[in-house]
Amino acid sequence: MTNQALQNLISIWIPDLEFTEEGSQFLNISVKPEQLHQLLSQLKSNNETSFDYLFCLTGMDWGKELGVIYHLESTSHRHIIVVKVQTEDRENPTLDSVCDIWKTADFHEREVYDFFGIKFINHPNLKRLFLTDEWEGFPLRKDYVDEINMVIK
Repeated sequence: MTNQALQNLISIWIPDLEFTEEGSQFLNISVKPEQLHQLLSQLKSNNETSFDYLFCLTGMDWGKELGVIYHLESTSHRHIIVVKVQTEDRENPTLDSVCDIWKTADFHEREVYDFFGIKFINHPNLKRLFLTDEWEGFPLRKDYVDEINMVIK
């Protein structure tokens, strides 16, 4: 299925999505947080798309917004898309978990929580993955201040 055919099909499900190709060979979709789980669930379960493989889930800090980028592949149809979601709430960033859609999201979401502080609603075991429970802050945010290295300098 071409990117245009994917866009035509997906825009029927949720009309107000934003589509770009951003110089990429993959179709990029920006979705609102409240539509994220619905979209990703449909992308996996629909026979025409069958995005059965979540091969990358990455946290992002765009400055004002925090968010996640999902890279999905259909192993049967051999197409790939990128889905982006943002939240402007830096104090209490939350997004729906997709662990119920793809089991591989479990550790990816824990890593994003650990380093960016994004809480995933309905995640089965959301806790720090790499950093200790005593660690303060989220080191991959642009506004993070590393107090230890500041003292050493």
